[in-house]
Amino acid sequence: MKKFIFTLFIIGILVLIGTGAFAQCSLCTKTAMQLGEKPALGLNKGILYLMISPFAIVGIIGYKWWRNNKQIEASEQADA
Repeated sequence: MKKFIFTLFIIGILVLIGTGAFAQCSLCTKTAMQLGEKPALGLNKGILYLMISPFAIVGIIGYKWWRNNKQIEASEQADA
C-alpha cells in the first residue's frame, strides 16, 4: 500500500512538473496563436487538466479492482 501511494505521488509530481508540455492539437495551436501567448498557455494548461481526470478515474477503478481481487485470493487461501 505504501509503495502504491509513493508511486502515485511520484506520478503526480511528474505531471505537475510537466505542465510545460504541449498538449494541443494542430487546430488548437493555430487558434491559440491567434489569441496571444497568455491565453495560449491557459488553453494548454486547461487541456492538461482535463486529460488528468480520465487517468485518475481509471487508476482508482483499477486500484479498487486489484485490492478486491487480492482480498478474494487471500480468503480462498485461508479456506484451503
